[in-house]
Amino acid sequence: MKKTCAMFGGVESLNEYYGSSNGQIGQDFSIPEIQMSLISGKEANSIKKNSEIQMEKPKNTTEEKFVEKDKWGKDIEFLLLSALSVGLGNVWRFPFTVLENGGGAFVFPYIIVLLLVGKPLYYMELLLGQFSSRGCIKVYDMAPAMRGIGIGQVISTCFVTTYYASLMGLTIRYFLASFNDPLPWSQCKDEWNVSCIDSSLKSINFSDERPKSSAELYFIKDILKETSTIDDGIGYPNWQLVLCLIFAWICIGGILIKGVKSSGKASYFLSIFPYVVMIILLIRSATLEGAIDGMIYFIKPQWNKIFEAQVWYAAVTQVFYSLAVCFGSIIMYSSYNRFDQNIYKDVNIIMLLDTGTSLLSGFIIFGILGHLAHIMKVDDIQKVTKSNIALAFMAYPETIAKIDFIPQFFSMLFFIMLFVLGIGSNIGMTSCVITVIKDKFPNIKNWKLVLSIALVGIAIGSIYTTPGGQFLINFLDFYGASFVALILAIIELLTVRWIYGVDRLCDDIEFMLKRKTSTYWRICWKYITPTMMIAIFLYFVWTWKSITYQGYEYHPNMHALGWCISCFCLIQVPIWAIYAVIKQEEKTWSKKIINAFKPNSNWGPNDAVKSKLHQKDEKLWK
Repeated sequence: MKKTCAMFGGVESLNEYYGSSNGQIGQDFSIPEIQMSLISGKEANSIKKNSEIQMEKPKNTTEEKFVEKDKWGKDIEFLLLSALSVGLGNVWRFPFTVLENGGGAFVFPYIIVLLLVGKPLYYMELLLGQFSSRGCIKVYDMAPAMRGIGIGQVISTCFVTTYYASLMGLTIRYFLASFNDPLPWSQCKDEWNVSCIDSSLKSINFSDERPKSSAELYFIKDILKETSTIDDGIGYPNWQLVLCLIFAWICIGGILIKGVKSSGKASYFLSIFPYVVMIILLIRSATLEGAIDGMIYFIKPQWNKIFEAQVWYAAVTQVFYSLAVCFGSIIMYSSYNRFDQNIYKDVNIIMLLDTGTSLLSGFIIFGILGHLAHIMKVDDIQKVTKSNIALAFMAYPETIAKIDFIPQFFSMLFFIMLFVLGIGSNIGMTSCVITVIKDKFPNIKNWKLVLSIALVGIAIGSIYTTPGGQFLINFLDFYGASFVALILAIIELLTVRWIYGVDRLCDDIEFMLKRKTSTYWRICWKYITPTMMIAIFLYFVWTWKSITYQGYEYHPNMHALGWCISCFCLIQVPIWAIYAVIKQEEKTWSKKIINAFKPNSNWGPNDAVKSKLHQKDEKLWK
């Protein structure tokens, strides 16, 4: 009978061993008879006694792994917070990615990638975190030489966190503007001096240019005060947006300051409220004239674009964003689970929520675009507006402006929803960073850590409030996030596939969840998922095109800076691999290298009894 060395160890403490079974700290862990048969009664009692001693030892001893870790108050809190993978990536990023890649031409590859890449990756990361109760860096003790994967992912997460918070600042700015009557983006302004269509559908023509909606012009000219180029610099921060950014970080810090439990309690509201608002917007969007044409464009595949590498690359990176895989937050969240929590059920629920939310937001946005195309009398949806990362701040307000009954109320409701989604996404990413730091410095006060991260986030985020801020977000979105995430995800998969082993992973699942792993998961982890990702990456590199923003081509020096950012994230892998080899106690370099790619001796469940059981299992297959 082949069993596994402890890969993703769950972290139930001795306090949980002797407690009650309500899903909280103190949960009873009854050891299955099949596992207890591996050790004698005396040895089991000895494990318990030794573990009590280990819990009292200083944290710098080798038994540090048995130090008690916080747990979710209830299992549902993990599910709700994981559902925050359903966040800005779905409502904000998904629609403009679809528009940028040909509507239905993108949706079809996206669904394929979601099933064959996103779902296997998500389940794998849930298993890694729950089994080991380690953060996204220490989890790679299954192969210490690969710790650089987690470090690179955390650095990338830091980049994303800074500009996600700035997007939250924009939602606050819109929320405050929602108190005006009429809504400020519902009517054209003479000072804009461009062709414009306001909410009353009256076109004000100042030129022969393509007319733009008042919502789009309000965002570009009044909110962002955006320039057409950053060749002369990005400008100075907008003090109104900076204040909104500060408020956003106050909210993030307020939720995180008490640790994981406080974010778990907030999950009930953060996860459920957005759907109520989105359903209201969907109903209004669907009733607009021409909306059906836009929705058909959204779901109708354009087969000639299916074979474009850019479309598949965009599908992979969108899956990473919408599910938050390969950024460390999923591993972090699941590390607070009970050891035997049924994450197999959770992953299927989250996949349905993620796909449903993306499609829901897509129908809302493309219903609006179809309506605008009808008004502007254009045949191509892509001619209605330029596809960029600010599409959500143009299309959603356009719908709200067309609501006849108290549009101010619905506007406030929508931007509260968008803010809530942003809070959820930022909590996940910031918690990931906090967990990594606290794993290294467990004695640091949580409030000091949260305050420090918030101050750094405000300082960096202020850059994105400048007139050239959106240029920088688009730039960093590629070089600091999507491109890096794809490469690190490939390395992560190969680590599990070739170094740790899919068979060991499946044995760990059986040890933890008492269930066999289906052929679907095994084939995806072994062959389909890594092959697809490598193929998409190579094809994308082969057909490489430099990124642009609304037709603006970045200066070569900007691209050089971008590659430096990407390299800084990716170089962590070889640097920490070399460090892990050097730290090995073996005398010969060959043995040092071999040991660096083997699990640490303390790799496994972060509970003394379960760890001992796992060590016994390990002896069976060795």
